[in-house]
Amino acid sequence: MHRAVGGVRFPARHTYARGVGSRLGYIGCAMNPTYRQLIDTFGQGWERADVELLASVFTADAVFLETPFSQKDTGIAAIRGYWKDVPVHQAEVSFKSGEIYEAGPWFATEFRCTFRRRRTGEKVDARGAIFCETKEGKISEMRMYWHRYAGGREESKD
Repeated sequence: MHRAVGGVRFPARHTYARGVGSRLGYIGCAMNPTYRQLIDTFGQGWERADVELLASVFTADAVFLETPFSQKDTGIAAIRGYWKDVPVHQAEVSFKSGEIYEAGPWFATEFRCTFRRRRTGEKVDARGAIFCETKEGKISEMRMYWHRYAGGREESKD
């Protein structure tokens, strides 16, 4: 038996609810605290421009995909390489994440990251979603889907 919520069919045995200002979410089991800790540590690393803290959430062979059409960064050295320029280009960074949605070793959350560009002083507002697969308590794959606004307009990645 299924029931439709917001035009989407779900098994009737689970409970689903809408959060204020958020997407439709599953309610039914306690969130895995490891997933919350992983995303919070990732966010703290980004805010503090601490590449080692940020990298600490990944497995040695992790895959990082900045956007759906980006080239994959594979391995912790490549992930560190991607994030090493954050302190050079971003200041006053604030990272916030939403509810954690999980399915086995996978979890996902929405995020918002605001910062000021060091070179121009322009304020940037990036919002999107992060999808992660975990292995042995760390992130083995992270895929980000996001949009960036600066100066009142949407920007492309490049």
